[in-house]
Amino acid sequence: MQKRISRGFTLVELLVVIAIIGVLVGLLLPAVQAAREAARRMSCSNNFKQLGLGMHNYHSAFKQLPIQGVGTDRGLRDNWWTEYVEHNYWRLSAHVGMISFVEQQGLWEQISTPTDIDEDGIYDFNPMGPTPGDIDYSPWATEIPTLRCPSDPGVGLPALGRTNYAMCMGDCWFNTMTGAFRPGNNANQANTQAQRGRDNCRGVFVAHTKIKFRDILDGLSNTVAMAEIATDLGDGDARTIGQTPNVGWGAMRDNPRECYDQGYLDPERPQFWDVGFEGPSDGRGYRWADARNMHTCFHTILPPNSAVCTRNNSRGEVLLTASSRHQGGVHVLMSDGAVVFVTDSIEAGNQNGGMVWHNGNGVRSPGSQSPYGLWGALGTRAVRDSIDGFNQ
Repeated sequence: MQKRISRGFTLVELLVVIAIIGVLVGLLLPAVQAAREAARRMSCSNNFKQLGLGMHNYHSAFKQLPIQGVGTDRGLRDNWWTEYVEHNYWRLSAHVGMISFVEQQGLWEQISTPTDIDEDGIYDFNPMGPTPGDIDYSPWATEIPTLRCPSDPGVGLPALGRTNYAMCMGDCWFNTMTGAFRPGNNANQANTQAQRGRDNCRGVFVAHTKIKFRDILDGLSNTVAMAEIATDLGDGDARTIGQTPNVGWGAMRDNPRECYDQGYLDPERPQFWDVGFEGPSDGRGYRWADARNMHTCFHTILPPNSAVCTRNNSRGEVLLTASSRHQGGVHVLMSDGAVVFVTDSIEAGNQNGGMVWHNGNGVRSPGSQSPYGLWGALGTRAVRDSIDGFNQ
């Protein structure tokens, strides 16, 4: 009888098979990752469509847009950079007004009624809550899925409830925090503030101010209402944490790229700061309910995914732009509700040129067209800029 000799795979054959599998995985993995990112990007776009619908439904109900910088006060001229428990000093973002129009009625009811945390019969928080930095007030720490881009991995403290969607404040960062008035201003201060607000605040949203669709003279389909922002991950990303230049506010007014020109970015990692930056609790998009610039505002000055530059610190007025974790650009929400993907390479004019502002002269005088090209024109609501080349 002859014995049957069973042969297995040789070592060389096994190595060849493993190598082939490795090559196939290497070819397939990028495609899988691209498909996943495409799905996340689509989900992000759908979130924006929901916000656009909520914005329009709000306008239909109240005949105005939700106010960026709304809330309660105690009749005094308090500081916007201070945290308060008994009121929120007009620090609430437009997201707060819209949440009941994006299927968050339960959360709105918590916010609009008094809160007794320890159930001792004494209200700990008044209706509309404290300032948005109070972690004891649970609505401000709530993560709202509609306000989060699936491509952004940011979670947890020191942020509270994060958001990836911010309001367009126009092409000038002056008075973004105060708008056309501040609660508590006396008559002379109010007149000065109103004039500055009219000249400087050229976006769809103006702090503490009612804006209606009829005020958007450039056309709803030609004007950006909101855009994406990437939230901070604590890694020094220049798009998500502020840098304070060692210059006066006039330098940033006359040159939006001052932080770049000062050499604060890491030459080996140009998307990250090389020197000290703001504190860990001052990251971008850390509080969806907060109207402070860093959390829910952006400007159409520097092109998308540019660095954040602050005049003093991130609790005040900051030069900001749109940003995202998507490749090559950001989603923006037009005022008519359309969602458009804008690339980082959008034409943005002279980035070393000064802004249009209330004491500006010549091409920088109030009412002038935006110096920041197509990107700047999309961010202004009523100066009749040209948006030739913008294809939705």
